[in-house]
Amino acid sequence: MTDAAPRLAAVAETLLGAPLPVRVRAWDGSEAGPPGGPVLVVRRRRALRRVLWRPGEMGLARAWVAGDLTVDGDLFALLDRVAGLLWERGPGPDGGPAPVTAATGPAAGLALLRDPARRAAVRELVTLAGPWPAPAPPPEEAARRGGTRHSKGRDRQAISHHYDVGNEFYERVLGPSMVYSCAYWRPDGGLEEAQRDKLDLVCRKLALEPGLRLLDVGCGWGSMALHAAREYGVRVTGITLSREQAAYARKRVAETGLADLVDIRVQDYRDVKDGPYDAISSIGMAEHVGAARYREYARTLHGLLRPGGRLLNHQIARPPEADESAYRVDEFIDAYVFPDGELSPLASTVGELERAGFEVRDVEALREHYALTLRAWVARLELHREEAVRLTSPGRVRVWLLYMAACALGFEHNRLGVNQVLAVRSERAGRSGLPLRLRTWGA
Repeated sequence: MTDAAPRLAAVAETLLGAPLPVRVRAWDGSEAGPPGGPVLVVRRRRALRRVLWRPGEMGLARAWVAGDLTVDGDLFALLDRVAGLLWERGPGPDGGPAPVTAATGPAAGLALLRDPARRAAVRELVTLAGPWPAPAPPPEEAARRGGTRHSKGRDRQAISHHYDVGNEFYERVLGPSMVYSCAYWRPDGGLEEAQRDKLDLVCRKLALEPGLRLLDVGCGWGSMALHAAREYGVRVTGITLSREQAAYARKRVAETGLADLVDIRVQDYRDVKDGPYDAISSIGMAEHVGAARYREYARTLHGLLRPGGRLLNHQIARPPEADESAYRVDEFIDAYVFPDGELSPLASTVGELERAGFEVRDVEALREHYALTLRAWVARLELHREEAVRLTSPGRVRVWLLYMAACALGFEHNRLGVNQVLAVRSERAGRSGLPLRLRTWGA
């Protein structure tokens, strides 16, 4: 019989309490659900066992990474259709974010058993899932981390998991700019131009000029350091915890003849002792710091700046929770993408910078720019998919496609934001050194 898809569709609608938003194709070739649009393909019954053992997002994510689930059609369109059932939030009764509509995690299975119809649906799912036990997680899943969260050693492990997967892989995703953060788009521009414009925007906000010292925290593959040294003549110290990034950046520095201006180090920001610097750029690094360590991060950077020095903090933000203690890191992101990464509301970031002694002078939101950037990266990865698989693994490529596509939709639908915060360590007399009309960089 070829009836797996209709049975799956009926089970899904019972468990979700809503009509199935996408068409489903099962391992036996059968299909069910609304016609048109992308199709969720359940290639193996093992996908169902993964969901039974880890109900919700994590079970689905493991099935996707393992290749048990695929999409026939537009991944963005499919994720957009299922977002409301998995992670999208609307306004709650108090005006704040409402809880995620679909239950997730091991407790979800217990909740389902309280309803007779759902108990029957779970029994049907068990029948469809086939032989047990639970499948092992895909090898791309981060190992359990020991040590204190956001200690130096554990941060090194987390950074290595994400970044030390091969520089050639990142070349396929990011393109020649090798910039791994939100670009700054023009209406008719491309990715490379947008990344160059973003680096230049940061330099202008920091008022860089020849002879100044710049500390680039989380320097990645050296693109900001190279741009600042080449275009503005500053002396740059770039720091990263990734040895692969550092090796790549040093090679670029040598090839461009800028070794007298750029120093790339494998170093934790907490270990930098050679201040003061005239300016600090932190682009896409603060997401790794963690809420418990953010005040230390802000105070450390404040202490590394001379009076009158500027900080440009470029950071992803999330909406605030009605109860901030309820915030939980996304399971898929934590396990497969950014172990121990944490997002904070913009107000929390600004508050911690001010508590550290900074005067915040400008905040620029670039949310739509990051959606465009992520869509460009997805297009590049799809274009170079075979090479990327050869350089890493099929599972790693599936991780990146899912993570980048889902995040692009998150920025488009205002579930995520990204902001450039310009702050200054004002002089004792209160002088900031900033012009009366600050926003000249957008011209």
